[in-house]
Amino acid sequence: MNKYHFIAIGGSAMHSLAIALKNNGHQISGSDDAIFDPALSQLQKAKICPEEMGWFPEKILPHLDAVILGMHAKKDNPELLAAQKMGLSVYSYPEFIAQYAQNKTRVVIAGSHGKTTISAMVLHVLNYHQKSVDYVIGAQLEGFENSVFLSEDNEFIVLEGDEYLSSPIDLRPKFHHYKPQIALISGIAWDHVNVFKTLSDYNHQFELFIDSISAGGVLVYNKEDQQLCEMVRASQNTIRKEPYDILEHSVSGGITYLETDEGAIPLMIFGKHNLSNLSGAKWLCQLIGIDEDDFYQAIGSFRGASKRLEQLTAGKTSRLFKDFAHAPSKVKATTQAVKEQFADQKLMACLELHTYSSLEPSFLVHYQNSLEKADIPIVFFDPEALKIKNRTPISPQEIIDAMGRSDLIVFTHPDDLNEFLLEQEYEDIVLLMMSSGNYGGLDWEQLKARLVQF
Repeated sequence: MNKYHFIAIGGSAMHSLAIALKNNGHQISGSDDAIFDPALSQLQKAKICPEEMGWFPEKILPHLDAVILGMHAKKDNPELLAAQKMGLSVYSYPEFIAQYAQNKTRVVIAGSHGKTTISAMVLHVLNYHQKSVDYVIGAQLEGFENSVFLSEDNEFIVLEGDEYLSSPIDLRPKFHHYKPQIALISGIAWDHVNVFKTLSDYNHQFELFIDSISAGGVLVYNKEDQQLCEMVRASQNTIRKEPYDILEHSVSGGITYLETDEGAIPLMIFGKHNLSNLSGAKWLCQLIGIDEDDFYQAIGSFRGASKRLEQLTAGKTSRLFKDFAHAPSKVKATTQAVKEQFADQKLMACLELHTYSSLEPSFLVHYQNSLEKADIPIVFFDPEALKIKNRTPISPQEIIDAMGRSDLIVFTHPDDLNEFLLEQEYEDIVLLMMSSGNYGGLDWEQLKARLVQF
């Protein structure tokens, strides 16, 4: 049994790792200045939730085997300073995972979009066929108690490879730590502009990732991304390079069918981006040991990852979808997917600009045409959030100009958005809500109740 202390234990990845280690019999302690659900209730259930919020250097004791530092903490965190003074081993989240997984076959799923969905697809198929692997992913999956599972015995570990920074004292992207034997890149679209100030700097992180793949390993990559293809061709790393493409499919009656040699397989997911994700997942499953027929047998029951084109409710002629999409490429792909799937219905698409990147005036231009498939395009942002984050103010007209839609409806107060949505007639309308936030406190139950009337 080892003793681990988590600084910023309430983070989405941090609390999942803490629970996984607790489940493996290790002794866990932790601190944070604020913890919210679902992390709060999950930590309480695991009986490792801090009794009070704040930072307590007295928790840092010489007998600790390691301190794990979350991105939310600051460089001058009193617990971190105490650990450094004692000479304790301090790891970022990915550093710890990398050390843990050094003797396993590491399967890393990277890319600006689709990481969580592809990871979820792979794990769904493996779970369906009762093939146990370790995993570290970015969302809660149906049929899995935790988003992190670690064991002593499993040969493979599936890792979602995030390009964001590792910790306040480790400014390397997370996925640079993993050095996979098997890797996938779903595509590259400039993101995290608060950290990677130029597209070139952002792209360079993926170049380094490709070069970090173990010699003799395999890189599976999306052949539709020309920039990615050029990057892969330019790499001198001695690895197998396997491109993938969208699988053959058809759409009928609002259902997408996968066309296979054994016949058409109805899917519970839809959209070209998901068919592309599915193609990449099939490659990974085959490399792990699942043959093509077994993959097809399992994938028909895949419902999607949480918050990824999640259908919340439906009436006779209406549907409500919620999606995590917030970066321009994700917004465009998700909007297009819904419109193509329900071509005979009007699409009302509502995007919340919530992240540091999306609230950067110079970055807004990248959202041009991202809502072009929406019949009724809506954007919500909270000017108060800009003030809190000390960001440059943005006007509704700037957003209209950036989106390239003169008919764009812009809301700047949550009450106004809520009132608008609850007043609409949703006959033959699909409502798509896209955000990494919560629209300033949207009443989802009221909204669902409104849609089922139509």
